[in-house]
Amino acid sequence: MDRWLRTYQEVREQSEHICAPLAKEDYVVQPIVDVSPPKWHLGHTTWFYETFLLSKRKDYRIFDPQYNYVFNSYYESVGARVIRTDRGNLSRPTVDDVYAYRRYVDEHVAQWISAGGHGEELDEIMAWGINHEQQHQELLLTDIKYILGHNPLFPPYQPVYKLPATTVCNAAYQCIPEGLYQIGYEGDGFCFDNERDIHRIWLDSYEIATQPVTNGEFLAFIRDGGYTDFRHWHAEGWEWVCKEQVRAPLYWYEIDGEWMYYTLAGMRKLDIDEPVCHISFYEASAYAAWKGCRLPTEAEWEVAAPQIEWGRRWEWTNSAYLPYPRFRKAEGALGEYNGKFMVNQMVLRGASDVTPTGHSRVTYRNFFPPSARWQYTGIRLVRNA
Repeated sequence: MDRWLRTYQEVREQSEHICAPLAKEDYVVQPIVDVSPPKWHLGHTTWFYETFLLSKRKDYRIFDPQYNYVFNSYYESVGARVIRTDRGNLSRPTVDDVYAYRRYVDEHVAQWISAGGHGEELDEIMAWGINHEQQHQELLLTDIKYILGHNPLFPPYQPVYKLPATTVCNAAYQCIPEGLYQIGYEGDGFCFDNERDIHRIWLDSYEIATQPVTNGEFLAFIRDGGYTDFRHWHAEGWEWVCKEQVRAPLYWYEIDGEWMYYTLAGMRKLDIDEPVCHISFYEASAYAAWKGCRLPTEAEWEVAAPQIEWGRRWEWTNSAYLPYPRFRKAEGALGEYNGKFMVNQMVLRGASDVTPTGHSRVTYRNFFPPSARWQYTGIRLVRNA
């Protein structure tokens, strides 16, 4: 079997496996603008292959011309689209329609690959499509968690969902000496365009925590009045705390004097040894200030990555999301994938408990606005050496 076909089928099956525990009513909910309905994710990832791969073939017949409007996300060059806030209003196409759409596109992609019709350009699009769907698999799980975690009944995604085991580690700091370092992606494998090109950067010496901040450590911040002391916060962060009345990380609830938190397996007693999760950049920065530390820059994080434990949380850095010195946007619609978002966003590094296997690397540059916390985001501290 062609390696592309095997990988394609495995990734496509995984998206549907993620959605298997859902009731049909769960597929269409959109509680906030950041969260897209699971049905939309399934349709959008299918639209990606149809639009950027299959539509190049003269003999391919589009499944439904209206789906370009329904499932286009932000590609201006591909045409008009449903605005993001209205994705939850799409009762049609139905869930069954979307699965039929997936089967139709999967059949045609398999035929195309089996016929040996892929060249270098189409190989590139296939790689983009697979990595794009893996991104949406992580979004699926985080969006499903938000949908169910904001249902008044707090239903579990799966009662038997296996949560990652907690490892109790002694906190330590790794010293990184000053020097000229190289960062950015180098190699022949896949990476997104925002990871290129490699370049050198000077770093002063610093000490970076080998472990992320835990729930227990963050709980001490709460008990010390961290959310009510403006001295720890950026002005914009303090405005956010006051306006939104934030008093704890997302999914934390104090019930009868005991802290609980919602997980994909349902409500659980707070595990103080777990890495703190669902934290905004504002909260991460405030906690670091309270500790007399700071967040790492993305260059500091990448240089230190081989010497620290990472992968449980997307870790906020103190770096704005900006292009690297020799950044080049991809041609055509795929050039809209990263470059146009390089404003008002902060970089996160690492991976999370719900990042697909094989989809993480030390050069990966995730990015979100500073108020975002529905993703699996956490904190790592740095102090000056």
